[in-house]
Amino acid sequence: MGQVERAALETITPYKVEVVQGNFVSKDQIDQLRAGMSRQQVREILGTPLLTDVFHAQRWDYVFTIERQPLAPQRRRMTVFFDDDRFTRLEGDAMPSEQEFVAGLSKPRRNPRQVPLQASEEQLLAAQRDPTEAPPSTRTAPDPAPTRYPPLEP
Repeated sequence: MGQVERAALETITPYKVEVVQGNFVSKDQIDQLRAGMSRQQVREILGTPLLTDVFHAQRWDYVFTIERQPLAPQRRRMTVFFDDDRFTRLEGDAMPSEQEFVAGLSKPRRNPRQVPLQASEEQLLAAQRDPTEAPPSTRTAPDPAPTRYPPLEP
């Protein structure tokens, strides 16, 4: 396999679907939580939980996963606990701020190529010329536009 074929195979990659599951909870949202808040107040801040377990009615689980190529999959989990339908505490992973999360999603570019964006006057003129047309010195003046046009309908 030649160097050109190898470079082409490294450049062309199959499309891979970005998979997002759950709802992202940021550090800013967590900072808004206060002990004693109702379930409705917690839902307004964090959104609807991904899991509400019938066997554990006093807890909500927020799970978030994202798989984006070529980055490593991100998984975050947080559990909110209630006592008598009032928020008491939370446990789980450290959550990033929205800015940190967005910065972590950026894809690193492989082999960025710098293309020179400068052309000489001769190159610009050559690019504008039709290759089938005669050089500028042998061109004749175009015929003037007709002053009368034929009727559109017979």
